[in-house]
Amino acid sequence: MAQRGTDPLTRRAKADILIETTASQLKDMLHEAARELDPFPFFMGSLLIQGIEAEPGGPAKAEHGCVVVCPDGELYEYIYSVMVGGLYPEPFRKEEAKKLDLSPQDYIPYAYNALCQITKLLLERQQSS
Repeated sequence: MAQRGTDPLTRRAKADILIETTASQLKDMLHEAARELDPFPFFMGSLLIQGIEAEPGGPAKAEHGCVVVCPDGELYEYIYSVMVGGLYPEPFRKEEAKKLDLSPQDYIPYAYNALCQITKLLLERQQSS
């Protein structure tokens, strides 16, 4: 008879702790990197929102739109809409950034990609100066 390994619930609890610790450490690193990136770029032609796309590669979840990291090091959903008609003859552009509250499992890929993008910009700035 095979010897039993670690209790499945104990293993799962350890995995949860690892995920939470990793997410917390990434959050600290992302905040630090965002503070270093000054001036922080505006997002894709935006006149209002400073942000860098944080979308991870691979399958994306449909519940979030475009995810960006902003100068405070937090992740936001970038919401862009154009309204036509009403009082103004020209289309009205509306932009907003809605702060995301992600689980540690969802936070890690976005935070890692955001950190990579900020690092890339910081290195480019170092090389050009």
